[in-house]
Amino acid sequence: MYKILVIEDDEKIVNLVKDRLERYGYIVSTVNDYSNIKNEFIKESPHLVLLDINLPNYDGFFWCREIRNISKVPIIFISARFSDMDQVMAIENGGDDYIIKPFSFDLLLAKVRGAIRRTYGEYADNSSKDIYEVEGVYLHKNQSIVEWQGEKIELSKKEFGLLYILISHLDEIVSREILLEELWDDIDFVDDNTLSVNITRLRKRLEDIGIIDAIQTKRGQGYSMTKTWE
Repeated sequence: MYKILVIEDDEKIVNLVKDRLERYGYIVSTVNDYSNIKNEFIKESPHLVLLDINLPNYDGFFWCREIRNISKVPIIFISARFSDMDQVMAIENGGDDYIIKPFSFDLLLAKVRGAIRRTYGEYADNSSKDIYEVEGVYLHKNQSIVEWQGEKIELSKKEFGLLYILISHLDEIVSREILLEELWDDIDFVDDNTLSVNITRLRKRLEDIGIIDAIQTKRGQGYSMTKTWE
């Protein structure tokens, strides 16, 4: 289920868009603090942003640049401005698409679906996605955050790297050597217990969001992650 953040100060439009998108199964969140939209974005960790240009304090171009500093999620501008220059500025500041108000919901839905399909679906390049999803677990690569059922935790760089490798090879055994080579530049200078300690920490961190006993030790072989969450 994909989460969409609507950054729009017209309450009527917000309610309309939220109502219609939720009917199609999307999770829709809105902005409360227009003075720090970047923090709102980080807090919500959406898969897609719908962004107006005319906003309190700073305009949409500014906030688009701020979001682009930390994420590559699709950003679709929605604005009453219809000049070519505004649309050019939207794209040059990091936007992916542009819809002119008033708009039909069918057009909005088509553009949302297309952006999500290109970024997360059948046309996606998984190697460059900011958000990687496996069996309902979301890994936010640029923030080292793992999310399940709305619960989020921030992991250390090494913990996140371990989780990414294991979950991307779900139900497969990953050798200790592969994990060490992926996480450290020179395995000759890493104590063998270091990996075990980090795996233990990762297990405890996953338990904090309800993912229990997902990482198993395969004696003499390595580690395997299986789906134990529902």
